[in-house]
Amino acid sequence: MTEIRGFYTLWLREIKRFLRDRTRLISMFIQPLLWLVIFGAGFGVRFAIPGLSYQQVIFPGIVGQTLLFTSMFMGISVLWDKEFGFMKEILVSPVSRFTIFLGKMVGDSTSSFLQGIMVFVIGIAIGISIDPVTVIYALPIMVLITFGLVSIGLTIASLIGTLESFGAIQTFINLPLFFLSGALFPLKGPGINLPSWLTTVAAWNPLTYGVDALRNVILGKAWTPALQIQPLWIDIGIVALFDLIMMAIGTWAFSKMK
Repeated sequence: MTEIRGFYTLWLREIKRFLRDRTRLISMFIQPLLWLVIFGAGFGVRFAIPGLSYQQVIFPGIVGQTLLFTSMFMGISVLWDKEFGFMKEILVSPVSRFTIFLGKMVGDSTSSFLQGIMVFVIGIAIGISIDPVTVIYALPIMVLITFGLVSIGLTIASLIGTLESFGAIQTFINLPLFFLSGALFPLKGPGINLPSWLTTVAAWNPLTYGVDALRNVILGKAWTPALQIQPLWIDIGIVALFDLIMMAIGTWAFSKMK
């Protein structure tokens, strides 16, 4: 019972922290809007996949980008908790390190998930055709994506001591994960001839399979097997395996905190 109460308390704390941060609530509208409207319109003139506009193709990628940037940033909560002594109080409580990590991870994942949902609202508002049924299918995939990415942020924050170091490392990881995930361009398909090194690196990027899974469900039959990185079930399996690995590493990192 103590473990359940500890998990719920940490989860609720992260949700309340997110909802009370008005700056973050406003910014979660601005960034996806800029990418979809400005970047989508500017580069769409050179894009040609039958039956799909460039905005439709990058939309799942922008959902993935929002989940990535938000999830990684959530690790900063660990540093703030260290700074003000709250983390020390948690660590000496009669709750296991696994439960502490899980409570913060699920709470931060819920916040990231809510921001990902807002991207769908923005997409509908600017005229992107989105089937409501596909949104329902996309939700569990978004949850899976956030688990692994939040775990990365929490792991990094638990191993370092300053906000400046966290910001530098976060940027160093975020940008390669984003740009090498195929979020802004298809990685395969007719007429797409990317350098072999790029496709090799992308194949080791877990976000690649998250974005591909989102495109599979959001774009439906228009996202043909010729464009898919992997079938949907393999994409989901790889993301789930990545989640388990990062959760194990994150729990270990929390167990080493003093």
